[in-house]
Amino acid sequence: MSYESNPILDKLPKHLKQFIKPQNYEDYSAIDQAVWRYVMRKNVDYLSKVAHKSYVDGLLKTGISIDHIPNMYGMNRILKEIGWAAVAVDGFIPPSAFMEFQAYNVLVIASDIRQLEHIEYTPAPDIIHEGAGHAPIIANPEYAEYLRRFGEIGSKAISSAKDYELYQAVRHLSIIKEAAGTPQDEIDTAEKHIEELQENMGKPSEMALIRNLHWWTVEYGLIGSPENAKIYGAGLLSSIGESKWCMQSDVIKEPYTLEAANIAFDITKPQPQLFATPNFAHLSQVLEDFANTMALRTGGLSGVQKLIDSKALGSIELSTGIQISGQFNSVIDHNGKPIYLRTVGPTALSYREKELVGHGTEQHPEGFGSPVGKLKGINLAIEDMSPRDLKAYKIYEGEQVSLEFEGGVTVEGTIVTGTRNLQGKIILITFKDCRVMHDGTLLFLPDWGLYHMAIGQEVVSAFNGPADLNSFNLITHELTETTIKSKKSKERAQLEVYYKQIREFREGKNTTISRHKVFQEIKKEHPNDWLLPTELYELAKKSSDEDFQKEIIEHLETVKQHNPKVGHLIDDGLSLVDHSFSHSI
Repeated sequence: MSYESNPILDKLPKHLKQFIKPQNYEDYSAIDQAVWRYVMRKNVDYLSKVAHKSYVDGLLKTGISIDHIPNMYGMNRILKEIGWAAVAVDGFIPPSAFMEFQAYNVLVIASDIRQLEHIEYTPAPDIIHEGAGHAPIIANPEYAEYLRRFGEIGSKAISSAKDYELYQAVRHLSIIKEAAGTPQDEIDTAEKHIEELQENMGKPSEMALIRNLHWWTVEYGLIGSPENAKIYGAGLLSSIGESKWCMQSDVIKEPYTLEAANIAFDITKPQPQLFATPNFAHLSQVLEDFANTMALRTGGLSGVQKLIDSKALGSIELSTGIQISGQFNSVIDHNGKPIYLRTVGPTALSYREKELVGHGTEQHPEGFGSPVGKLKGINLAIEDMSPRDLKAYKIYEGEQVSLEFEGGVTVEGTIVTGTRNLQGKIILITFKDCRVMHDGTLLFLPDWGLYHMAIGQEVVSAFNGPADLNSFNLITHELTETTIKSKKSKERAQLEVYYKQIREFREGKNTTISRHKVFQEIKKEHPNDWLLPTELYELAKKSSDEDFQKEIIEHLETVKQHNPKVGHLIDDGLSLVDHSFSHSI
């Protein structure tokens, strides 16, 4: 195992563990640590005024340090106290897997960290976003339960085939944007591809809609009234630029309602509006309202059709509780109701999320088909028949029968046996020498072997994934591309050495280093670097070396002239130092 487990992670199913990767803490450079420290100091200083009170409390409770990138092992020891855990992954993972991790109380943390050049914002998930954004706020029990429940419901949302294509495109863009030296035309092409996909998605899938809710709450959520809102969304909590931007009066803020599910988002641009929830309980109410619209709860013909359109592994549940899991490829309907369902490829039958003995994918390797509904001319559904009723209608072991369903599906054959649930209701009937037809079309022939007919008068639920996770081999995920680790230039490696020396000096590990000498080297060899001089300014302030302070400020003014884009970052860094020392005097 490439990561340290704990009781919460032990409960994860195998197919989720395939996404976990080691954090490799030693791979973080001193520049990475300085980026973390700058963002955290700036955020905590600002967010203590504008974030929900759970944020600052949560930093303490979850062991998130301002000075050091969090170590996943240390985080897990502390998160365990509030019933959660964290794992490292490689960038974006499929949305359904991300949601399912949440359902198991596990935070997914992309362990890479943004480049210094993208210190304010990156479209790629990184440890600043996940560790500094998501982790602190889950210390609030009501919000943590919302997150868990969101994962539970979201992982059952049905995707469209186009959703996965868009996920791959977004993942690709986030990787190349965060990789040093990617040509701009390659980034432009990737962004154009995403735009084209987004314009041709068709009707949004359940997963697309629930991801909108996730974005406007978990990532970009505000709490309070639209006129007086605080930040709780991780995307805002982890972005220096956006946390300030969102507080401006000209940014549209609306009350959070179910309508937010229909508002799409674009990760490459500032959001056109934000939503404020009055409290965390309201988030859960909107989530339940959305779940009531999902095939998970509505079932029916539309639910089956959603699974067919997804071209992915999904499940339906009939009114008896029997569940059919596989790739649904066709449905026959009558009067707006499904009357015959069919899967293609490996299929499994379950009851209450537990596979029925003898009905795994080995028994049904090439698909499964079954009528749904009531028998023609009989008011009593098969599932509601007592043993006496079944005998009266000759639905009994050893009987040769011809069953005609409403809608015209007929099943003719000899009954071998019936399978009942714990309440005694019949949920499955097995036939031999069986022929199944609909309007002259053969659906099953006697020489195909035994025919298993699922019992249920209606489809009550349709959802993503298998009913029993153990029915299928789900360890099939292959990353088409991984985050790019660019080879460090000689100059970059030397710059990292200087950052490391100053870090060790500040932490008292090596106080023999000459800060003045490092500064002269930076001016000479790395004249555009602004973050290390800012850290040196902090040390000069600490030692009350006013001449050194003045020299650094003069140099930073030159950096600002050559690169005006970093001017506000420099000003904010110096201001943070001055502010912290004025408070400590």
